[in-house]
Amino acid sequence: MSKKVEAFLSTNEEQEIVEAIRLAELNTSGEIRIHIEKTSEGDAFNRALDVFHTLKMDNTKLQNGVLIYVAVKEKTFVIYGDKGINDIVGSDFWNSTKDIIQSHFKSGNFKQGLIEGVLKCGEQLKQHFPYHNLDTNELSNEISKG
Repeated sequence: MSKKVEAFLSTNEEQEIVEAIRLAELNTSGEIRIHIEKTSEGDAFNRALDVFHTLKMDNTKLQNGVLIYVAVKEKTFVIYGDKGINDIVGSDFWNSTKDIIQSHFKSGNFKQGLIEGVLKCGEQLKQHFPYHNLDTNELSNEISKG
């Protein structure tokens, strides 16, 4: 795997992932974002938490934002859900999403891992945060990079 963030996904692959986020959010009021950076420079979970706050993902009305954080150099990722989600779901809520991403990442198929992870994430969120016609897209669907 290349250590450069720019080489992690092509522009076309990024657009396919952004479209997956858009599709996943059609069925839920939850908000999904992906952040990719070269290195977490330490604990990936703590870095994901920092990014979550930097991207103002904790400002959603229902506290139902989810960040999929990827550290390229460490070959690791974190799925971080906001308080509104974690207050009502079990600790294994994200396991199926994590497993999907992990299986694709292990075979080097990062785009497919993120797309399927995002879609699974949307399915999971739909159970507890269904879409309402008054919902607005509170957070950008674009992939952020560090």
